[in-house]
Order: sequence, then C-alpha cells, then structure tokens
Amino acid sequence: MDKKKVSYEDLLRLILPEEIFDFFEVLKVDVYEKEIHLFVDEKNVLPEGLKKGEYQSKGFYPESIIQDYPLRDKAVFIHARRRKWQNVSTSEIVSNSFNLTEKGTRYSPEFASFLKGILGFVPNQQQES
Repeated sequence: MDKKKVSYEDLLRLILPEEIFDFFEVLKVDVYEKEIHLFVDEKNVLPEGLKKGEYQSKGFYPESIIQDYPLRDKAVFIHARRRKWQNVSTSEIVSNSFNLTEKGTRYSPEFASFLKGILGFVPNQQQES
C-alpha cells in the first residue's frame, strides 16, 4: 500500500461537501470542544453566461450557516458567504445559485438524506402546505 502525503485542504476535501471546494474558498476553521466552524467565501467567478467587464463584484450577502455531518462528536457548521455582482449599466444585482442546504432546513443535502434514512424524517424541516 502506497502512502500519500495529505495536506490540510486534502483532508477537508475528504470530509466536506464537494461543492464547497468547487465554488468557495476556505478562509479558516475554528475547532471548539463540541463544535467545528468552517468559514468560506464564494470565489470571484461570475454566474455562467455573464460577461466580465459588464459586472463588478459588490461584496457578499450575509453569511448562511449550514449544518453538516458531525465529526468526532463535534457539530459541524459551515459559514458560507455568497458573492453578489452589479451590472455597471443597469445596476441589477446578480448572484450564483447553489443547493447547499436541503429545502426547508439548514442541513447540507447529504446530512439531511442521512437523517431521513435513519429517522424517517428530517428534524426541524419546515413542512409545505
């Protein structure tokens, strides 16, 4: 068996949702006694179909907090900030859209699916009328 040198980011890629690394930059990870908090910002990549030069980055929306699988008995929370861009001629604000949470929850889709398989339902999920 070959031993592979694994970086900090490689390890995070093994345990966190894949989409995080496709679209976000990891800023920091805070580890507490019972919680892990991962802070990420969306990469500065315009939504598909928009032309560079017609839009300028206008910062971030307020962060969303997503709960993911616990690790070593620690709750995992991903603090994600999505970018917004403004059209320079119309002032229209646009952003990418991601499916980072299960509808009606603050759980990652993978974690929500796991909970539903174990419990038969997703805790704290808002019911549709």
